[in-house]
Amino acid sequence: MSICKSFLPVIDNNSEILILGSMPGIKSLEMKQYYAHKQNRFWRLMGLFCQCENLYELDYDKKLEILLKNRFALWDVINLCKRKSSLDTDIFNEIPNNIENILQTHKNIKKICLNGNKAYKTFKKNFPTLIDNFQCYKLPSTSPANAKFRLEDLHKEWEKAIYSL
Repeated sequence: MSICKSFLPVIDNNSEILILGSMPGIKSLEMKQYYAHKQNRFWRLMGLFCQCENLYELDYDKKLEILLKNRFALWDVINLCKRKSSLDTDIFNEIPNNIENILQTHKNIKKICLNGNKAYKTFKKNFPTLIDNFQCYKLPSTSPANAKFRLEDLHKEWEKAIYSL
């Protein structure tokens, strides 16, 4: 079991939707990139929302640039944890990121999209008042472990949250 540390947030003063994962998987940690595993559908999904269908093919810095240009922010609920594998069920002893602070310093954030069950459960446990004060959405994970959701299914579910008023 290894100790894992999350990345810095990807956010700017124009960001309106904060997407929170749980903790980067092994491949992402190795590459120091959010959603680096080729089977993860995150970048393909975000390409649909950013009108950039080849987003998943671009270099990492360009992906982040396009994400920010489209007013998305990206971070993780968990700052530090122990983890056996890339599965969220193998996360233990988690310490959350300071999400309250980032929301205080980035006042344009109106929605929080939680990518998967672990992100949602950890967020709800550690930040119950944020659930009441923000539009928070528990969304199906983009992870390849969530094989019951095809990209089209993910798009439908995420679309409800991203385009809601």
